[in-house]
Amino acid sequence: MVVKRVYFLAHGGMVQGVGFRYFTQKRAVEYKLSGWVRNIDDNKVEGEAQGEETAIKDFLKDVDKGPRGAHVVRLDKEDRDVVEGESDFHVRRGGP
Repeated sequence: MVVKRVYFLAHGGMVQGVGFRYFTQKRAVEYKLSGWVRNIDDNKVEGEAQGEETAIKDFLKDVDKGPRGAHVVRLDKEDRDVVEGESDFHVRRGGP
């Protein structure tokens, strides 16, 4: 099993005020991923997800679609170093 970690940045459209972070967390748990997600300025949502490579790909497809009511204009992705010992996926508050 290849473990991978990826940073993602969803640009709205509409990605805040539509349950995007909780949708992302639910999908991450379903795919058995760890990491985090949070709202940031300029109608964007960012996060990191870690887990099996195929699960990451499927998760990112879901994030690119978003929940009902969301409209993702662009989803940026960037590989990151794996974080050892991380086990949960959290919704974080606010920006950096």
